[in-house]
Amino acid sequence: MRYTPEIIKELNQNQVFVFGSNLAGKHNGGGARVALEKFGAIYGQAFGIQGQSYAIPTLGFNFEKISLEEIRLYIDLFFNYAFNHPQYEFLVTKIGCGIAGYDILEIAPLLLNPFKNIILPKEFVEAQNNACV
Repeated sequence: MRYTPEIIKELNQNQVFVFGSNLAGKHNGGGARVALEKFGAIYGQAFGIQGQSYAIPTLGFNFEKISLEEIRLYIDLFFNYAFNHPQYEFLVTKIGCGIAGYDILEIAPLLLNPFKNIILPKEFVEAQNNACV
């Protein structure tokens, strides 16, 4: 089983850094800042593919938590993108579990997926496995 590295400093040409963002697209902290500084995220763009990164909103325009249902919609759009781009490997960070303040046990189930090109953090996989026991 492969997991997203804890710290990502560089990517292979076919890899995409998947990070949590806010609806204002202000990539000021956490994984969003890494995406902006290293992997082509576009300041002001809240969602979707941006250079060698992909944004999934977990915070609103004023940096308030958005609902898990809304996050699920953005994750479903991400799954659709990953399905249609099998040539890429998507390294998902611990979206929603940093600045947004969600617990891993809340976010991990939203990321259950059948796609081999989506790589998750070890903590998300373990949380999914424990929920299935």
